[in-house]
Amino acid sequence: MSSGLDEDLCCPVCCDVFQNPVVLSCSHSFCKECLTEWWRTKPTRECPVCKRRSSKSDPPRNLALKNLSEAFLKKGRGQRSPETLCGLHSEKLRLFCLDHRELVCVVCRDSRRHADHGFKPVDEAAQDFKKEIRESLKPLKEKLKLLEDARANCDQTAAHVKVQARRAESHIKEQIKKLHRFLEEEEEARISAVWEEEQQKSGAMEEKMAALSRDIAALSAAVGATEEGLRADDVPFLSGYAAAAERVQWRPLLEEPQPPAGALLDEAKHLGNLSFNIWSRMQDAVSYAPVVLDPNTADPELLVSTDLTGVTTRKGRRLPGNAERTRFPCSVLGSEGFDSGSRSWDLEVGDNADWELGVLGEVVQADGRPRAALWRIQFSGGKLTAFATSDREKDLPEMKELRRVRVHLDFSRGRLSFYDLDTRAHIHTFKLKPGFKDTVFPYVYTEDPLPLRILPVKVAVKVERFTPYKMPLGIESPVSHQE
Repeated sequence: MSSGLDEDLCCPVCCDVFQNPVVLSCSHSFCKECLTEWWRTKPTRECPVCKRRSSKSDPPRNLALKNLSEAFLKKGRGQRSPETLCGLHSEKLRLFCLDHRELVCVVCRDSRRHADHGFKPVDEAAQDFKKEIRESLKPLKEKLKLLEDARANCDQTAAHVKVQARRAESHIKEQIKKLHRFLEEEEEARISAVWEEEQQKSGAMEEKMAALSRDIAALSAAVGATEEGLRADDVPFLSGYAAAAERVQWRPLLEEPQPPAGALLDEAKHLGNLSFNIWSRMQDAVSYAPVVLDPNTADPELLVSTDLTGVTTRKGRRLPGNAERTRFPCSVLGSEGFDSGSRSWDLEVGDNADWELGVLGEVVQADGRPRAALWRIQFSGGKLTAFATSDREKDLPEMKELRRVRVHLDFSRGRLSFYDLDTRAHIHTFKLKPGFKDTVFPYVYTEDPLPLRILPVKVAVKVERFTPYKMPLGIESPVSHQE
């Protein structure tokens, strides 16, 4: 528009004269259709100008502005102000040169500068170019919406990261406290064992010392009496000779006393490989899961347990979008991918009535594009089936009271097998393509509120000893072992 009045009569959204204007509580006015379309693309009803939220879904009409807009349109967009006159010829700018893309008067049209140019009346040119600009504005609005959505997701992601950090901190502290309690109890038990043995050994020594003291007293008395008899004259000595001889021969002389075996504290028992022995006992205090779930891959409707070994459904959760999240609904992946060797993990499905177990990966097609590849068994509606991306779904024989399932992945044989862990019965085996070396991730799916859980494996501390290599003569070969 060319005047302040024209600008006041333009909708901020469509930049055209108001059509059926409505007014918001913030005093900004818009075409009703423009405002409705704007709100349709936004999560909240906010003013397109000042972003203030509107409490009304149907704002009142602005009758005064409506009357002004209609009067303006009836006058053919109003009388042009002196500012709309041609600067060269002082004529009204009634035409628009399509070649030079500028406003011209009738004199300019007939000048050499605009010879053979195309022209349109101002109102027609304005309508055509407004339509062109509106069409060009659409992808910008779409891009703007994408950027706003991305910013909102970044905000949500930042908030979720803080929640994850607090949750991780709490779980780490809890687990460390458990280990502290174990070590404190272990310390108390081992120190108690030391002092208990000390009391036993000290008690035995006290008994031994008491017996020796008694023997010393008896011998001292016999020696004293005998020496006193020896100092007597001959007649008294001979008179008491028989008694003196009996005193020195009444029992055989004791051999030289030796310290008893095992009298000292068994330090080797208490201190030998102390940290290793404590570590060995920690097997009962810690658990190890062969597969750990990655909550960043979980569908928003799934809740992964704090120790990352269990999963259940949780409706109504809002999580930020992220690249790791699986495209398969109600599913979660393991945190580690496998591409070689032999792997096994066990899962407890219990009474869960709707689950899937298997592996998920990507297979590169002939055209070079990766495609999601899934191998899984499914239990749903009391029916057990098997499915692979490259094949049809197959019905499997009924497995009564299937509560624990073992998944075994063998890359060397190209097989993915499933077994009933309780009965050791074979459920199904997928034969992978020869030379299969793609990376696959453990896959778990559930729509049941009852949890699925990855079972821990028994942890064993193993000491492995190696026979020393045969060395040349003259070179000593130390005995070595690895713990």
